[in-house]
Amino acid sequence: MTWHATVLTLFPEMFPGPLGVSLAGRALGTGLWALDVRDIRDSATDRHRSVDDTPAGGGPGMVLRADVLAKAIDAAELSLERPRLLMSPRGRPLTQSRVVELATGPGPLIVCGQFEGVDQRVIETRGLEEVSIGDYVLSGGEIAAMTLIDACVRLLPGVMGKAESGTDESFSHGLLEYPQYTRPQEFEGRPIPDILLSGDHAKVAAWRRAEAEALTETRRPDLWTAWARQNPPKSKTGG
Repeated sequence: MTWHATVLTLFPEMFPGPLGVSLAGRALGTGLWALDVRDIRDSATDRHRSVDDTPAGGGPGMVLRADVLAKAIDAAELSLERPRLLMSPRGRPLTQSRVVELATGPGPLIVCGQFEGVDQRVIETRGLEEVSIGDYVLSGGEIAAMTLIDACVRLLPGVMGKAESGTDESFSHGLLEYPQYTRPQEFEGRPIPDILLSGDHAKVAAWRRAEAEALTETRRPDLWTAWARQNPPKSKTGG
């Protein structure tokens, strides 16, 4: 079955955008995955195609109406097994492990939020899982949806050149990726570390692991704490 992403948005013209080039674009063109983009305004019930209204209780901005969005979701949903996601800054942070789960499934239905948010009742009645790509606020959920889709598509079989390309990178084992080098052997007085040119695969692997651990501990203490908890150092026994 082809991995299929369905996107509900007020700005369908934004797609495929970056998803139409590079790895994702080539894979889309060859049918390794499919993209279905639907305009939420097509589910509006008035002649002005209204999709939002003022917040109950007062406040700035506008809120996407529950009835309009629910109708759009119902019209687009083909299988109850597909995850229903809402890109939202208050959602659970997107992690590589969640990306792997989504990439191995049938593909998600993604709602792109706008304005001040979405009526809570449609989140509850349509079982939307709120997902965040970071602790910041965007103008809408479209760019966040593209980020999520791209992260999933690159893991699909046949998208990357080598199957192992996605197994030894940042977050794949709970650590950030080790530093990478290539030709020229020396650049502005900085040579490639000798160990990488040694041909000793065991020593190269050990160096890369140590570098990944050091980078993670320095740059992402949160990841390091979680990783160290799951990978305690082996106790040494004396003779």
